[in-house]
Amino acid sequence: MIKLLIVDDSPLMRRLLTDLFAASGEFQVELARDGAEAMAKLHAFTPQVITLDINMPGMDGLACLDRIMLERPTPVVMVSALTAQGADATLEAMALGAVDFVAKPSGAISLAIDDLAPALIEKVRAAASARIPRTLRLAERIRLRSAPRPAPVRRIAPPLPPRGTALPGEGLVLVGCSTGGPPALEALLTALPGDFPWPIVIAQHMPASFTGALAQRLDRICALTISEVSRAVPLEPGHAYIGRGDADLVIARRAAGLVAMAAPSSADYHWHPSVDRLVASAMLHVGPERLIGVLMTGMGADGAETMRQLQTAGGRTIAEAEESAIVWGMPGALVKLGGATLITPLDRIAADLLALMGKW
Repeated sequence: MIKLLIVDDSPLMRRLLTDLFAASGEFQVELARDGAEAMAKLHAFTPQVITLDINMPGMDGLACLDRIMLERPTPVVMVSALTAQGADATLEAMALGAVDFVAKPSGAISLAIDDLAPALIEKVRAAASARIPRTLRLAERIRLRSAPRPAPVRRIAPPLPPRGTALPGEGLVLVGCSTGGPPALEALLTALPGDFPWPIVIAQHMPASFTGALAQRLDRICALTISEVSRAVPLEPGHAYIGRGDADLVIARRAAGLVAMAAPSSADYHWHPSVDRLVASAMLHVGPERLIGVLMTGMGADGAETMRQLQTAGGRTIAEAEESAIVWGMPGALVKLGGATLITPLDRIAADLLALMGKW
């Protein structure tokens, strides 16, 4: 049985979530009405995973999460509203150490909870076995105190390491991630220079109301220019493009060159934006020798098969190593298929990507 702590100030939400998880037969459930009660049960109940509401009176979800990660780091799934404010708070939560999030239904929650149930159970089950990096906020944990988080500052990327001259001409870096993806993307993209020679196109599994906020957040702290793809946009070096949530992201060719565009999500793919669909579309318009695939943390296997095909055809692929991945599902699937050119911890992916660019 998975020990689950549900933290929510709404009695209705606590009851609905309790019934949902109890019915699955996989969870031993405890409840907390607010952040203070959650902190007491964090030590008394020692949960394996926590669902945490963001908006609560007194100690809100972010303050509670902050203390959880300092006192007893535990996988946390945030329960967030599908609003611009909810998206910003959720991304802040993931920066603080939350593993994943679920969107709280709008309208009549009691009617929508059954539709939410399969994805919610899947995410919480995956989070229970997620890896919390031992180095996460280690200095703060040692001091056992919380300090105010600094305002985001655009980081100056390190200079390019010595390497050969990259092959001239167009090419693409294709990045896929899911659970744990936002902080992984931050680690990758902040380490790349603003004059990175190929466009970077990213499929991160997220709802549409979150991907724009994610792109804006990353754009503030990266040397690269980062934007959300909601219409057809020409692909340029020094830019990273994040697919709009609840749609798919595809590559096409126009007279002036390559473009990225949002396409209606296809029922042929389970997750959206689909990494498999992104990679398959890129291979229709760009030679494999001009493509590099990067598959990072996430549950499931989205992207693994198409990146294996890319590598077999002569492309290069990087799979995040198990030691750093929050959930090693997607990159692990690529490794198991024999499709990873390199298997790399998160903090070295940018360097390996630059090294691959230098070889071409």
